Amino acid sequence: MYDVIIIGGGPAGASAAVYTARGRLSTLVLDKAPGTGALALTHKIANYPGISEELSGKELLDRIRSQAASFGAEFKQTSITAVDLEGDTKYVFTADGMFEAKAVIIATGSKGRNRMLQGEEELLGRGVSTCATCDGAFYQGKEIAVIGDSEEALDEVLALNKIAAKIHFIVPRAELQGVSELPQMGNTDVYFRSRPLEIVGEQHVEGVRVKQASGEEQLLNVNGVFVFLSGSKPGTDFLQDQVPLDENGFMVLDEYMQSPVPGVFGAGEVRKSPVKQAVVAAADGAIAAMAVDKFIHRREQLIPQYK
Repeated sequence: MYDVIIIGGGPAGASAAVYTARGRLSTLVLDKAPGTGALALTHKIANYPGISEELSGKELLDRIRSQAASFGAEFKQTSITAVDLEGDTKYVFTADGMFEAKAVIIATGSKGRNRMLQGEEELLGRGVSTCATCDGAFYQGKEIAVIGDSEEALDEVLALNKIAAKIHFIVPRAELQGVSELPQMGNTDVYFRSRPLEIVGEQHVEGVRVKQASGEEQLLNVNGVFVFLSGSKPGTDFLQDQVPLDENGFMVLDEYMQSPVPGVFGAGEVRKSPVKQAVVAAADGAIAAMAVDKFIHRREQLIPQYK
């Protein structure tokens, strides 16, 4: 039993871990793909307070994570398969087993895009999905497509690889962000430099139209399409109605980053904010962490960490 589990290890989650661990709360950070968040993929940081030297986003994140680890926070790379957040004890189910905590901070950042593919919105939930762990089981023995450009997309392919009969992995870029080498995937065809044009279907997905690197267009006949492209839609699908979300999928949070569900907090890009900056996400994480301390110790007020 941990005091707090933080789901997501970006600037919000890692900063929260600094504060919870330093506040002597046993802390576990779960992150599916530490190298593919928006900050981790930033080539150079120039506007983070206190950082004047040339530094990549990954280097900055590594510093924050190391700082949290020095205070006792544990970091584990794994995929979340389900959560149970409604009781006093919070359960987080992963590919590596179940973890329990008194409180949870959701800091999963953003995963979707403002601009969808043609046909994507119309067929969402009818063959189009952004959550392999939620919907993968519906495609047992079927042919599917995965559209993605990062390590996260590869992780989803590997999960679906055990379920689907055939996977068409469509990668718009020349390589996957955060991936140096592809593993062996027997039932998966990978299409680099291929641009998805349209998801085809009337009542359900019937195929996806792709423009190959050669310029040739091809229609792939598939039963489902899983989309994991970088963007700005909050990564809250896995919560599955256990925590209130607004119409755009953002968590409903108060000024202390607490949701209406006791013991469940949010930070970073899962919160609707006028700006998306690493320093804002880090500040959210700090507030959420001190609110967790208040919640667990049943304090009347937040106790800031001055020293």
